[in-house]
Amino acid sequence: MNTTEIFLLAMLLIFVAPYLVWRLGRTDYFAPLVVVQIIMGIVLGPGVLGAVFPDYHTFVFNPDVVKSLNGIAWWGVMLFVMLAGMELDLKKAWQHRRESVTTAGLSLGMPLLFGCAAAALLLNYEGWMGVKAADWQFTLGIGMACAVTALPVLVLLMEKLAILRQPMGQRILRYASLDDVAIWGVLALILLDWNRVGRQLGFLAAFVVLTFLFRRLMARIPGGDRWYVALFWLIVCSFGADWAGLHFMVGAFLAGVVMDAGWFEQDKLDSLFKTVLLVLMPVFFLSTGLRTQWNMGSYSVFFVAGLLLVASVGGKLLGARMAGKVLRWKEGEASIIGWLLQTKGLIEIIFANILLDKQIITSETFTALLLMAAASTMLTIPVVYPKLNKVQNRRLVEQASS
Repeated sequence: MNTTEIFLLAMLLIFVAPYLVWRLGRTDYFAPLVVVQIIMGIVLGPGVLGAVFPDYHTFVFNPDVVKSLNGIAWWGVMLFVMLAGMELDLKKAWQHRRESVTTAGLSLGMPLLFGCAAAALLLNYEGWMGVKAADWQFTLGIGMACAVTALPVLVLLMEKLAILRQPMGQRILRYASLDDVAIWGVLALILLDWNRVGRQLGFLAAFVVLTFLFRRLMARIPGGDRWYVALFWLIVCSFGADWAGLHFMVGAFLAGVVMDAGWFEQDKLDSLFKTVLLVLMPVFFLSTGLRTQWNMGSYSVFFVAGLLLVASVGGKLLGARMAGKVLRWKEGEASIIGWLLQTKGLIEIIFANILLDKQIITSETFTALLLMAAASTMLTIPVVYPKLNKVQNRRLVEQASS
């Protein structure tokens, strides 16, 4: 077979395998399709499929095919991260700033502390910290990986729970939005290359100036042209960030943050988001899965994944409970909010990918973070659904009695 035919076989495998598992296994309650795609990306990687069928894996995912898949994956994740940045509504967060800052700070700070403690433990063992990382970079990187909230996946899960447009859903979006900004800001700090600090400061300065010009341009041009200009802007920002030594995904996120969703028709934005998830992101999951390694033994990787999961979930729940005490939330709200905010999903994978690319973590640590992200996301719906029903039923009883 030629490279084109092998590439198409790989694409067929990427799209068919997760769909069949999701549809025939009826996993939607505990594992929506996006979660199944993440897991299947791991299964199709060298750690599972490559170990069971090494010759077949090498034949299908040969270097030429992998290069082609990586190109699609890069473009897909750039679009996805840009759309994630556009989800942030900082105006609403400012209107409810005391509640938003308190909750976002605690729900970010507690898992960050727990994650840093887990990283400090891992520093005592070889094979987890990347060769180009300082101790503080590894510790802070793992801490932030435990603090991540997957905003786009959170939107999908709240839509599934039918609370996205309700007051609680909008509150959770505000909290997650502020955490998202903080996470990418800290990531930029972690990636700061002191040997290239001038280039990075130059990129940030140019970004500020160009953002002012870009926003003025977008406000004046017709709606149809805004889509094309937005793509130009995405590519320029991604290139600039990568050239400066940060990462192209940092640039993609910044490109989205400074865009107003109001510039575009909401139904078209929603359609684009779903299209990217359907058409492009499965390739990204596969390219991510190709990075998974089990060189240190399955038990060690699973132990570290479990440690990080405890740090992440425990930190989020404690932070939400503390916020609930300070802000006097109603009974049951803190647990629901904490469980929803601990959803990792795609943003965790993107975050871990960047740490791996910059050799701050090893492939084994990356695998542990990947497993933690999948488990975190799979826990959300089964845990939150009964809790949400209990709170809603209590409110109905209270309304009936009054």
